[in-house]
Amino acid sequence: MSLRSDVTCALAEWIVDCDLEKIPAEVQREGVRTFVNWLGCAVGGASHETVDRALAAVTPFSGQPTSTVLGRGEKLDALHAALLNGITSHVLDYDDTHLKTIIHPAGPVASALMAVAETRPVSGREFLNALIVGVEVECRIGNSVYPHHYDRGWHITGTAGVFGAAAAVGRLLGLNVQQMTWALGIAATQSSGFREMFGTMCKSFHPGRAAQNGALAAYLAQANFDSSEQSIEAPRGFANVMSDKQDYREILGGLGESWEACLNSYKPFACGIVIHPTIDGCIQLREELGDNVGKISRVELVAHPLVLELTGKTEPKTGLEGKFSVFHSAAAALLRGDGSPTAFTDEAVTDPELMAMRRKVEVTTDKACHEASVTITVTLEGGERLEKHIERAIGSLEKPLTNEQIDTKFRGQAVLVIGEAACEALLAQAWTLPEMASVGKLAATSLPR
Repeated sequence: MSLRSDVTCALAEWIVDCDLEKIPAEVQREGVRTFVNWLGCAVGGASHETVDRALAAVTPFSGQPTSTVLGRGEKLDALHAALLNGITSHVLDYDDTHLKTIIHPAGPVASALMAVAETRPVSGREFLNALIVGVEVECRIGNSVYPHHYDRGWHITGTAGVFGAAAAVGRLLGLNVQQMTWALGIAATQSSGFREMFGTMCKSFHPGRAAQNGALAAYLAQANFDSSEQSIEAPRGFANVMSDKQDYREILGGLGESWEACLNSYKPFACGIVIHPTIDGCIQLREELGDNVGKISRVELVAHPLVLELTGKTEPKTGLEGKFSVFHSAAAALLRGDGSPTAFTDEAVTDPELMAMRRKVEVTTDKACHEASVTITVTLEGGERLEKHIERAIGSLEKPLTNEQIDTKFRGQAVLVIGEAACEALLAQAWTLPEMASVGKLAATSLPR
């Protein structure tokens, strides 16, 4: 596709034109993996107190109850269900990650699609097509402003995710190019989310709100509710207002030829992605130390400055804060070999043994260290030192999770919420997404048995 000055319109044309037959098989396979991972996270997070509070707050204002809060059974109108499923899928910080931008792509897009899929017939092929297109749109828009946009404090999953949700739902609704252009504009003017909220319930609110607002943008555009036609590139549009960098080649260059949706990754640990190398390394050191884990006197990390910037909470008070504490994460990995959701509960972060260990952790920052790397040195009481360097952690593009590992992750979350029978049925169905006649029927399988 040639580069054009009217970025928003050109992108809208591609969204409307991109049928599943134009998406390579390997990208489709990654789209299915993205869906399975998202579904496990959405069900896995359904019992979190964040969801309880959000559901209690919005239920009195919900309209016709058409769409399910996955893993729970309550039904809300499609827009509020998109909000809640976006929250559940991100609240454990266990979801997918586009590593170039730290966007969590599926939360805004799949949550909006699933809510809409219960209001109208949507086949698996239609759903997969819309999911891949939505992920592509949000990641490319994210690329165009990253890292400047992120460095200014915007939570890019919320700000870029709303575009992906609008594009995806717009495809399901059959928007024409004019309407899709408006949908992108309506999404742009709702783009928000601050990094200040990390470690609070608001962090998962961001992808939920992006799902809700993106779906609303598509519905408004379907009703010919108009917007600017240059919402991304205009002097007072998204990219120029919210970033010091605007590289529109990242949006339109190679569109339909190279695929950001194929660069998605899946977290093996339920916390901020920059902590993953530390957890991976500490779990390996734990295995090497054996009974000597209890003799650790000092833990030294050398990491990129972004690690402390994002996860520098030395004394987390809640499980959500623990997800943004490299100190707590290192302690849980060393003492328990754990980076799953159980490492990031309120009980875990206040456990005296873990608190004592995390106070032994020291972090030195080095700009020469890659954001995805870490060097860990453990000193024992007798002075013996063990060192571990992690160039790239498990779950990265260099060491991706296999389908079997995604299955294990899915079960580890979902069984606790809906039971083994429902979990196995849901997991089996999820992998057959392209063959499904009606994706909305999955919601019934997601209920506890």
